[in-house]
Amino acid sequence: MKIRVLTIIVSLFFALQLNAQRLPYVGYIFPAGGKQGSSFNAMLSGQYLDGVTNATISGEGVKVEIIEHIKPLSGRQVTLLRDRMRNINQALKSANKGATQISFYNEYQTNKLEVLTITAVEKELAEIRKKLSNPKNQRPMNPQMAEDVLVKITIDKGAMCGDRELRLKVAAGHSNPVKFYVSNLPEYTEQETVPNAPGQTNFVTIPVVVNGRILQGDVDRFHFRARKGDKLVFIAYARDLMPYIADAVPGWFQATLAIYDSKGKEIEYSDDFKFNPDPVIYFEVPEDRLYSVEIKDAIYRGREDFVYRIAIGEFPFITSIYPLGCSVNETATVALKGWNLPVSEFTINGKKPGVIQLSVPKSNYVSNLVPFCVDTLPELMEKEPNNSIKTPQPISLPMIINGKIDKPDDLDVFSFRAEAGTTVVVDVKARRLNSSLDSILEITDITGKRLAINDDNEDLSAALLTHQADSYIYFNVPTTGRYFIHLTDAQHNGGDDYAYRLRVSQPMPDFELRVVPSSVSLRAGSSAPVIVYALRKDRFTNDIKLTVKSPEGFSLPSNARIPGTTNQMKFYLSANSKLSKETFNIVIEGTAKIDDKEVSRIAQPAQDMMQAFYYRHLVPAKAFIADITGRVPPPQKNLPKKK
Repeated sequence: MKIRVLTIIVSLFFALQLNAQRLPYVGYIFPAGGKQGSSFNAMLSGQYLDGVTNATISGEGVKVEIIEHIKPLSGRQVTLLRDRMRNINQALKSANKGATQISFYNEYQTNKLEVLTITAVEKELAEIRKKLSNPKNQRPMNPQMAEDVLVKITIDKGAMCGDRELRLKVAAGHSNPVKFYVSNLPEYTEQETVPNAPGQTNFVTIPVVVNGRILQGDVDRFHFRARKGDKLVFIAYARDLMPYIADAVPGWFQATLAIYDSKGKEIEYSDDFKFNPDPVIYFEVPEDRLYSVEIKDAIYRGREDFVYRIAIGEFPFITSIYPLGCSVNETATVALKGWNLPVSEFTINGKKPGVIQLSVPKSNYVSNLVPFCVDTLPELMEKEPNNSIKTPQPISLPMIINGKIDKPDDLDVFSFRAEAGTTVVVDVKARRLNSSLDSILEITDITGKRLAINDDNEDLSAALLTHQADSYIYFNVPTTGRYFIHLTDAQHNGGDDYAYRLRVSQPMPDFELRVVPSSVSLRAGSSAPVIVYALRKDRFTNDIKLTVKSPEGFSLPSNARIPGTTNQMKFYLSANSKLSKETFNIVIEGTAKIDDKEVSRIAQPAQDMMQAFYYRHLVPAKAFIADITGRVPPPQKNLPKKK
């Protein structure tokens, strides 16, 4: 009861917040994907969607058409519809046999007689029943998902596979984006009228992508036939579709997967994949028979936005790579571990610094994406034995070490020399590169005395991580001499999945930018507020000057900057009075001096998402959209003076 009351209070709080701004909001889309060359209907649910005209989706080859906007009825509207239905039914009952029309008094005005044909009456009764059957007419409800928009989605045969961003366009501008997938697999949407109804079955033929929702008290099962020796991979997309939920704990749909044999015996189970809340199962089929895959919430919750997709087939799937990166303009041989992989290694050339996504193809399928980091510093590989300060691996600065915690309780130790008064940064990249390593770092002197230690360090740019497990130390060297870096897993684990990249260098100050929200609407000649966040690295403290790089006609104040003493500022994005009604992609650029050199960074659009009533995350978006909704009316002249 207390939890329900708290949920209602928080929902009301969010409703008041949104009501003050009236921003169009979309909570989810169902189904959240489709196959190349298909056409189907989908439902989006949200709030403040009046005047919805169309939808936009990133990439090419996907068309979205609006069919219907469905709003919940007020109490008065429900009463009037019921009264009208009663009046019509009474008239039908009183009508002569074979009558082609009926007459009855209007429910608004008892003295106004209406005359309708039987065909028109039957059509209207069907519409009334449809409106009254909407479960969202019941109170209380989640105001953030009060309205539905039915759309038709058409995907070209040549549309590129992968995730897209879909937004609704309403009178007030574009909504926030929701994730939508294009696949090359057959797609199946669960057939469910009553959640978890006895005898209700869903049969699928693999390979397939299953689309469904976990409603209140719901457990979904899908039956499939498999042959002995099939090497099936089951990949759930749940949190992936909606990273954070504001009014639910732990802040996302925590899906679980289980495989059952024909006798109902559970033979495989997963509630996550490594540190990712979305489960993955590898199932080597023991014999020819009928099997079932089950999906549910880990703590048996259910709500309409618990949308999921399950990909089932003999897909290639990468579980780990080594090393996790290389130096720019160098060629690296990357070893692969996983399931159904066509190769065990491949080579890659890092052409420019940054994180790239790797995958491998097999037949008509492409594996999951895994991150690979390209840096500018010299690199070397960790070498055993380096398990104590008696046998450390010596390194020189600056350096990036590619290593691995090979087994449980493995300890990697590195030694370096540094001058008194200098600063050394020791930065682990592991969890941010899809490694299972939960690192812990220590720096000691030659006697073994601990001088610094760190377990977890938050990186705001890694907004989708549920556990910020990478370590970071900013170390001021006390005396000239030799020092030791100790790196291990905080949970005493190890193996092929526990790789890392360890940067040991002088501070390398830098910054990234995020701009929220990812869509704004304004009139030509007016302005709209945005917040720009500076994600500072290695204690970078210089001011960052902001400008609109493109398109022409938009600007920030001439003195727009984020001072070195803060990490975020609110600004007003202005639109030229000559701009016409249109949608624009805005690019904001930040420039700052680093070591007397001016550098520039593009601000990545993001959504400020709340998790579990409290935590906030800057979740990246693909585009920053500005809608011009009209022009500011010119000032009126020669108005009569007030007396």
